[in-house]
Amino acid sequence: MTRLAPSILPRIARALGVATALLSCALAFAQDSFLTRPITWIVGFPPGGTVDVATRLVARRLESALGQPVVIDNRPGASGAIGLHAAAKAGADGYTLVTVPGPVLTVQPLPQVGRELTGVAMLGKGPMVLVGPVATAVPSFKDLLDAMRRKPDAYSFASSGNGTSQHLAGELINEMAHVRMQHVPYKGGGQAVTDVIGGQVPLAILGATPVLPHIKAGRLKAYGVTTATRSPALPDVPTLAEAGLPGFDASQWFVVAAPAGVPAQRLARLNAAINAALHQPDVASGLVQIGLDPVLASPAETTAFVSSDLKRWQELARREHLTLE
Repeated sequence: MTRLAPSILPRIARALGVATALLSCALAFAQDSFLTRPITWIVGFPPGGTVDVATRLVARRLESALGQPVVIDNRPGASGAIGLHAAAKAGADGYTLVTVPGPVLTVQPLPQVGRELTGVAMLGKGPMVLVGPVATAVPSFKDLLDAMRRKPDAYSFASSGNGTSQHLAGELINEMAHVRMQHVPYKGGGQAVTDVIGGQVPLAILGATPVLPHIKAGRLKAYGVTTATRSPALPDVPTLAEAGLPGFDASQWFVVAAPAGVPAQRLARLNAAINAALHQPDVASGLVQIGLDPVLASPAETTAFVSSDLKRWQELARREHLTLE
């Protein structure tokens, strides 16, 4: 078994610090389950990215807890919109879940938690990483900002799509640092990483999963993580706030949702099973190792969190007149 870095252990300990009642609740629900057929869990991005890996970690545990197969249905495209629309149109019977990555903003209204979708549970929150090719790297994030100010039109950054958390984090850098990186949207992190390594795009802001192997292999330089605290997955990489942009803080998050109208008892059953999965050491450590802190929340808390965080980023979009098409 791989030994976890000491910096990871406190995160796992927090994730495991759940009241015993949580598991008791899950076991009680297991005696009275509505489930008689497989669950479809939609992921609106390609396999291999952070959202897909996090979903599969939890889904494996969910199968044994619920006694039914959990089928992962990848429907990539339009910054996750295709998957969200598919979930919103599904029956409100508890047999369809969707991982909602956030924050995500779009011009055209998307199915949203609290409207067409209802919150089931949180999965986790974590940083994005600002990276560039090692071949053209400057020593630090502060040096990078200085270079952007000297050549305001020379820098662009890749993300996994317009209006995604990565796009919004880049625009927050622009606002706070008074620079003007141009945004280059991709349909997923894999191709964005390839183009940054190849020098077609000078920078990328992406989740930890697609960039970690390339940072460790010396192909990408990590300038900083976007959260207020360092990531245990990249303990030697400073936060952007530490590295030259005080006060900077942006997280990507993943929540589980279902079509609106699922009966409360079924939501509670699913919520208990997902939270119990997050309580398992292998799931908690797996999420931490891809840059996510597991988060336990009720359906109501999940819906309230999404509403509050989206409001913050909608205000940024209005201030900066962002193009989200």
